[in-house]
Parts: sequence; C-alpha cells; structure tokens
Amino acid sequence: MDWPAVATQLFGAGHAIVADGDFLGGTAMFDGAAIAVVGTTDHAAVGVDLALRQARAVLEVVERFPGRPLLLLVDTQGQKLRRRDELLGIHRAMAHLGCCLDLARRHGHPVIGLVYDQALSGGFITSGLMADACHALPDAEIRVMRVPAMARVTKLPEALLESLSLTNPVFAPGVANYVAMGGVRSLWDGDLAAGLRAALADRDSADRRAEEGAQRGGRRLAADVMRRVLEA
Repeated sequence: MDWPAVATQLFGAGHAIVADGDFLGGTAMFDGAAIAVVGTTDHAAVGVDLALRQARAVLEVVERFPGRPLLLLVDTQGQKLRRRDELLGIHRAMAHLGCCLDLARRHGHPVIGLVYDQALSGGFITSGLMADACHALPDAEIRVMRVPAMARVTKLPEALLESLSLTNPVFAPGVANYVAMGGVRSLWDGDLAAGLRAALADRDSADRRAEEGAQRGGRRLAADVMRRVLEA
C-alpha cells in the first residue's frame, strides 16, 4: 500500500502530510487531536541527508509541540551504500536519528512506528524499532539480512540457514516472523484507524519485545537471559 492510501485511511483526505523526495512529513488530526508524521517513501535508501532531515523534524516536534504523538511511517531499503555517506559518517547520522526519537519518548511523546511497505536493515533499526512500539501492515516486507548475505557473514552454508529459517523466526524474513519475535507488536489489518487508536491508548512505553518474543515463541531465551544478567 502506498503512503497516500495509508494516510487517507488513517486521517481522511484533509491531512497535511507531504512527500519531498523520499522524505515524508507533516501533521494530521486524529480523534480531535493533532499528530505529527515523519517517515520515508519509495523504498528510501537512508543516507546522511535523509537521516538528518528526519532527525530535524523530530526535534522540531519536541521543541514546538510538547507531548504531541509522533507516527513514523516506514518504507526503506536500509542505509545508503555510498562512499559519500560513509565518509560523512552515516553511522553517526543514523545514530543521531535514533537518539532524537529516544529524546522524544523521554519527553513524553508517544512514538508509534508503522511499516506500511518495506523495512530493511539500518533504515528500520533507527526508525520503527526506536518507537515505543512498531506495528506493520500484513503485506509489509521486513528483514534485516537476506539469507545469502547472512551466509557470507556467518560463514555457514546457505542451505543450512535456509533450513533453519523454516522453523526459527530469527533466521527468516517476513512480517509474521517479526511479530513472533516481538519486534513488531501487531499487524494493522483492515481498519487502520482502529490500529492507531489502540496504539495511542497503550501508554506503556516499556520495551516489551523480549517478553512478547518469548510469549509468541519467536525468541525463547532473550527475556530470560536479560533477567539473569540484571540479577547478576
């Protein structure tokens, strides 16, 4: 689903969200209150410029509109693989975006992520995964690394990783596997406004991903390991 269709289903035709290249930004009214929207479109490759532009938009919301909810619309192919961006410090720019989102959360802004199309790699880690909770549309595509790339990094046979992906969500792409692992809290299927309404009503900003992953059987050990480390 493209972003105009998502915005219309969420807010009606009167929203003030606009696209400028790969950047999405603006405001909309939802249940009588304003909500800020920041995001990406067209399978954006997030480089230094786009990361800093999103960060600036988040900081402007924090400065000018205390407590205003922030919706992150995610459609990204990951970080931009260009020498220019590497030389300019893309890792620092993307970390800065993540820090700005964390700042918004710490200042009382509900931050909600919605993967409406594609979410890959670092472009997802420093956006939707930095929200209080990340949600997704059922047809969204989510992955951090393709199996062939995983095989090159881990030095394990691709066939072995393919077989593991059939039974273990950690090795497999797909939105359902990210729900199982707790990385995606819920799927918004059908009534998108109802999904946003429920997300805004859930004011618990604690990181529940490990616990939800254990409950759903996608990450069976993470929550227990974290608990044991904290108790040590």
